[in-house]
Amino acid sequence: MASPQPRIGVVTYPGSQDDRDALWALGALDAEAVPVWHEERELPSLDAVVLPGGFSYGDYLRCGAIARFSPATSAVCAFAEQDGLVLGICNGFQVLCEAGLLPGALLRNESLRFVCRDVPLRVERADTPFTTRCDAGQTLVIPVKHGDGRYVPPPDLDPAQIVFRYRDNPNGSVDDIAGVCNEAGNVLGLMPHPEHAVDPLLGSADGALILASLVEAARDRALAAV
Repeated sequence: MASPQPRIGVVTYPGSQDDRDALWALGALDAEAVPVWHEERELPSLDAVVLPGGFSYGDYLRCGAIARFSPATSAVCAFAEQDGLVLGICNGFQVLCEAGLLPGALLRNESLRFVCRDVPLRVERADTPFTTRCDAGQTLVIPVKHGDGRYVPPPDLDPAQIVFRYRDNPNGSVDDIAGVCNEAGNVLGLMPHPEHAVDPLLGSADGALILASLVEAARDRALAAV
């Protein structure tokens, strides 16, 4: 039996910038990328969800603070609580922290400047649904572009929840943390943008390892449900 294309939703909020990039990248990696509007109170039938980067609702108050109350975010929370796979990228990571799906908070960069450049990441875990195509200790080069990317974890953060660390910390994140997952491992947030690193013409294709891992995990779940 041929493997189905997993259906992966990409949420668009007012102010989202990278939703189309995420849709394109997922489609290029053999997923059926499904747009999800922020006012949707129920998600369509999906195998995974991506919250993209940008400036949701203008990032008024705090980054992600208003998107946390979006009907679609409530639906994503319910999806995650049912063990659904959720990936938050940059602003999406901020939304997941504001919504309580991930621990910690994202604060202003230590330099108080917007940073936009390629950064090397160390893969801390290769056993999550988002990193199965990676090796523990592997270096990935993926771009960042943010002004509020300094991750501050809670004091009781389990080190096993750290999935990526910066090798060259661009924002002052505590312990060089670039990405974390929830305790169950089905929700991941990271500040770097894997959707901008899926083609060597862009300078790196390392982001495809993360997104392709998600696509494979979503496909396996779709097949298991058949």
